[in-house]
Amino acid sequence: MSPFLLFSDLDYEIIIVDDASPDGTLQVAKQLQKLYNPSHIVLKPRSGKLGLGTAYVHGLAHATGSHVIIMDADFSHHPSSIPSFIRIQKQTGCDIVTGTRYAGQGAGVHGWDLKRKLVSRGANIFADTVLRPGVSDLTGSFRLYRKEVLEQLVREVEGKGFMFQMELMVRAKAGGWKVEECPIRFVDRVYGESKLGGDEIVEYAKPPILLLTPPTPAVQTSSSNISKKGLTAGRPRGLGRTAFPLPDIFES
Repeated sequence: MSPFLLFSDLDYEIIIVDDASPDGTLQVAKQLQKLYNPSHIVLKPRSGKLGLGTAYVHGLAHATGSHVIIMDADFSHHPSSIPSFIRIQKQTGCDIVTGTRYAGQGAGVHGWDLKRKLVSRGANIFADTVLRPGVSDLTGSFRLYRKEVLEQLVREVEGKGFMFQMELMVRAKAGGWKVEECPIRFVDRVYGESKLGGDEIVEYAKPPILLLTPPTPAVQTSSSNISKKGLTAGRPRGLGRTAFPLPDIFES
């Protein structure tokens, strides 16, 4: 648990969606629930690996906050970045704050081999060249969303795997939602095993023809800034999928 959450006045919840991970994620989550209170640690396990998109839907269905943070919970996405995400959202009133490994002071990637760096960077360069989304890191998943915006985007997205992350951001930009970036330092997973395999590499390389057709502009509601109620956080890599509903913390 991040000291930022433990000692802040934010009303938060951490939703853990675990797809029967073989690494003991659910057992660890149950211990955390006893330690930190079931109102803060919400367990929503599933019977098997059902995919990233459905995990988002499942977690969102149980989120009570106005904003949601999606993140990997193996410390490759470090909780110390959460205050920066919230600060940017409050200052700009944006609908999405997306973490970037490739732009801004302090951004970077540590612990990856050359193959993985080339695949990730190449995918982002390819997508930027073809789609012109105006976002420097399309394949990352460390993001803060206004809950209703994420719900709408998830209903529209058709991609899977790493393409899912690309499509979320491309549709958000094309739909007129306001997106800001926050530099993050990504460190390769501390626990768990990387899921990057042949299927995901092929997904990276597929021409995103679907994404070349702009979606119908979103019907936007008034945005608000982060209040003291409403933080939901994200997806753990290797340690299950997490979502922290930020109940009303965000008013973007």
